[in-house]
Amino acid sequence: MNNFNQKSLIIFDWDGTLMDSVGLIVDAMRYAAEKHGLTVTDDATKSIIGIALVDAFPMLFPNDSDKYDELLATYSEYYVKHCDNDKLFDGIKELIQDLHAQGKTLAIATGKKRKGLERVLPNSGIEAFFTTTKTADETAGKPNPLMLEQILAETDKTLEDAVMIGDSIHDMRMAKNINMDSIAVSYGCEKADVLAKENPTLIVDSVEQLKLSLF
Repeated sequence: MNNFNQKSLIIFDWDGTLMDSVGLIVDAMRYAAEKHGLTVTDDATKSIIGIALVDAFPMLFPNDSDKYDELLATYSEYYVKHCDNDKLFDGIKELIQDLHAQGKTLAIATGKKRKGLERVLPNSGIEAFFTTTKTADETAGKPNPLMLEQILAETDKTLEDAVMIGDSIHDMRMAKNINMDSIAVSYGCEKADVLAKENPTLIVDSVEQLKLSLF
C-alpha cells in the first residue's frame, strides 16, 4: 500500500485536476478551429490538455503552422469570454484546505501560461494555500520534469517527499521522467485505461478517492 499520507509536498496539475475546465477547453479549441477553416475532434483536444498550446498546435494541426497565431488569439478570446463557467471540482476546495491544515506544502505545475493561471487562480478561493506555482511559459513544458525539479528546489524537498497529481498522460510522464510518485485522476481529461498505460503509482476515479489516498 502506498503511504501518500506521509508525503509532505503535494503537487497538483490545474486543468482537469483541480478545475473542471476540460469542457471549456474542448469548446474553445473547436471554436478556434472552425473559425479558421480547420477541424479538430474532442478526443484530440483532450489528448493535449496539460501541455502548452505552443506545443499542442503542431500536434493538432501539423499542416497549418501559418494559422497558429490566429488560432491562439481566437482560442484565448473564447476561453476568457466563457471562463466564468470554469469552477473547481466538487470537494477540491475542502481537500486543499484540509491538506494545508495538516501542514502539507502545496504546489501547482500547469501547462497554462502565467497570464492564464492568474486569470482563474485568484478567484478560486484556494490561491493562498499554495507555496509555489509553475507555468509552461516560465519553465519547460510537460513532460519535461523541470517544473518538478524547480518546485523541489524552492520548497527544499526531496523526491521521496513529493507526489504529482494530474489527469493527463503528460502529467504522468513528467513525474515518471523524474521518478516521482504520481496519482492519476480519471475524472478529468483521460479515462483510467489510458492513464494506466503510463504506470502511475495510483489511479483514483473521484475527488473523494483522492482524499482517501492522501489522508
